[in-house]
Amino acid sequence: MRNIFKQSPARVTLGLVLLNLAIWVLQILPGATLTNQLAFVPLSVYSEPWRMITAGFAHSESNPLHVLLNMYSLYIFGSVLEPLLGRARFLAVWLLSIFGGSVAVMYLNTPDTWVLGASSGVFGLMAAYFVVLRAVGQNSRGLMGLIAINLAFGFFVSTISWQAHVGGLLVGALVGLLYASTRRLNQKTQQML
Repeated sequence: MRNIFKQSPARVTLGLVLLNLAIWVLQILPGATLTNQLAFVPLSVYSEPWRMITAGFAHSESNPLHVLLNMYSLYIFGSVLEPLLGRARFLAVWLLSIFGGSVAVMYLNTPDTWVLGASSGVFGLMAAYFVVLRAVGQNSRGLMGLIAINLAFGFFVSTISWQAHVGGLLVGALVGLLYASTRRLNQKTQQML
């Protein structure tokens, strides 16, 4: 396991995947109350503001696909974006997108709504990658279609928070625009693509 981290250009991504999976295992232990402590509820924002971030690390205990699909998506986009952006910038996109998803839930949903899952972070990564591709003149049509299909699910499946997805997407795009305007990213991206 240690060799995987040493050899990988996406160490933060691997760490985030492992952290999310470990938290999910702790969530499903009999008698566990971790989900209640990590989920974001807009009513709790003034007394427990950290939930705006911790919700992005917890997933549905009853649906293993929730955590598996989010972690697969994180791994795919993280493996590409982390080497392009660097560890700190990549982590910033991830965390700010999760925060943005929580802000959108706070303003666009009812105050007693419970949300959890890494999908706002994943949408942020997709948006940032889209912006980077566009900035360096690469084809991004396939990614645009993928984003649209995934975003549509949130509007048709009642258990998915479209608000968190939209918030993560917008913040990821804004951070991606900020990064794409730097020369360092442009040089690195041209070399890798």
